[in-house]
Amino acid sequence: MVDPLILVTGAAGFLGSHLCDALLAEGHHVLGVDNLATGSLANLAHLKNETRFRFEQVDICTPFDLGRVAYIYNFASPASPVDYMRLGIETLRVGSAGTLNTLELAKKYNAGYLHASTSECYGDPEVHPQVESYWGNVNPIGPRSVYDEAKRFSEAAVSAYHRYHGVNTHLVRIFNTYGPRLQANDGRVISNLLMQALRGEPMTIYGDGSQTRSFCYCSDLIAGILLLAKSNEHEPVNIGNPTEWTILECAREIQSLLGITAEIVFKPLPQDDPARRRPDITLARQLLGWEPTVSLREGLELSLDYFRTCVAAEQSHA
Repeated sequence: MVDPLILVTGAAGFLGSHLCDALLAEGHHVLGVDNLATGSLANLAHLKNETRFRFEQVDICTPFDLGRVAYIYNFASPASPVDYMRLGIETLRVGSAGTLNTLELAKKYNAGYLHASTSECYGDPEVHPQVESYWGNVNPIGPRSVYDEAKRFSEAAVSAYHRYHGVNTHLVRIFNTYGPRLQANDGRVISNLLMQALRGEPMTIYGDGSQTRSFCYCSDLIAGILLLAKSNEHEPVNIGNPTEWTILECAREIQSLLGITAEIVFKPLPQDDPARRRPDITLARQLLGWEPTVSLREGLELSLDYFRTCVAAEQSHA
């Protein structure tokens, strides 16, 4: 008798690969799928001899069925501005057709379902910190809308399958997360600043550096997601670190960690870039007994070896 299979979409991505690791550590059999548009098989290379893990290259935007599954974690989507602005139509498709296809599988097999949503559903928020009941302030036609509205549509679809078909769904709104396997050149705050600092380049800040983010280390985030998946909560739940940092403070923390005084260069702020971002995690604390434990300094230290390896790989190919 084979143990029930868990399906992870976006398995070759940053968070998807860490989720696969965590599920395997719990003793599950895991089927990872990814179309490798932004994911990398390097993120799964350490699992090549793991008998409880299987990978299939699949585009979830086309209906698919790889057999009975007990639970589906839908993590398939470009997630960085560099990727979703380059792959705008693909991002809209995976957030609509892809989500609907995976929900159909959950319905067919009576499987549990957790969808990776995002703090971007709040847009450039007028409510701070962001609570799950806030409907957001999103530009539906701006350059970021391909991601924001794809995720908002996904939330509507997930909620509808719960409401109309009784699918056991969960919605996590993920706030800025970082750690090993984050794409080195994806333009996100931590990866951008760390890579520039390690290369000995000026550190780029967009805007005046006063905009804020809340940075959650990947292991904290995955722990919260696993708790949510086992809960009875069907409404969205924020999972993120409520400690708020300005982008300039983050750059200074990286300089302090590395013991450098790199030049900081200021560039224009991209359109619709959120001015403030901080999760209210009251719901996660009450429902799941969860809160993050890794500080930004600790998380940066845990990420350094990975980013140093990325820089070394760049230099070896130069």
